[in-house]
Amino acid sequence: MTAWSREAFVEKLRSEGASRYHDHHAFHVRMHEGTLTRAELQAWVQNRYYYQTRIPIKDAIILSKSEDPVFRRAWIRRIVDHDGERDGEGGLALWLRLAAGVGLSVEAVKNLEGVLPGVRFACDAYVTLVREKSLVEAVASSLTEFFAPDLMSRRVAAWEKHYPWVDRSTIEYFRSRVPRARRDSEEAIEFVVSNATTLEMQERCVAALIRKTEILWHLLDSVELACQSKPPDLA
Repeated sequence: MTAWSREAFVEKLRSEGASRYHDHHAFHVRMHEGTLTRAELQAWVQNRYYYQTRIPIKDAIILSKSEDPVFRRAWIRRIVDHDGERDGEGGLALWLRLAAGVGLSVEAVKNLEGVLPGVRFACDAYVTLVREKSLVEAVASSLTEFFAPDLMSRRVAAWEKHYPWVDRSTIEYFRSRVPRARRDSEEAIEFVVSNATTLEMQERCVAALIRKTEILWHLLDSVELACQSKPPDLA
């Protein structure tokens, strides 16, 4: 069968990703409505950090799949964005500042204490997905970044409005991700569209993106269920 046109392929990726993105999850909706308890917000920050630690690992795997130095020079920037060029810099350091800002122990979060088994399972599944799929599919799985800039902007506004107890200076991670996610998604979609030249590969790329949205959804399922099973004053 004939491959989709560039426009049809991009629209398929966007529509499938947007309809399944985790901003539709009930826990996420409550976060933006301002109805999460302190303990629930802390639980999300604590567990989401494990996902953040998997990002540079999956990016290193993607990097290792490419024979193209041009691609590798561009993609390696993502690892630096999260790990920083030195201690105290990068997205992981900013997330630990966020953990402090919501009242968590930075050391406990950094040491992955209390990370839920379901969260570990979901995040490790993302690393496995990237490891087992082709380079093009692995890059396609990252295209949830399409939707991150708008989500991050809405999150900053919601947190500032509804959670005044959170230290405002510590939500910089969300602000910093807006331009980076936009840049990264534009680069990734160009790579995917240029290299997925058959209908079979296009469909596999869409499937990889859908799988990524399921992983993000499962992470929130795990946090929500854990919060429902314990008293609201415990984090």
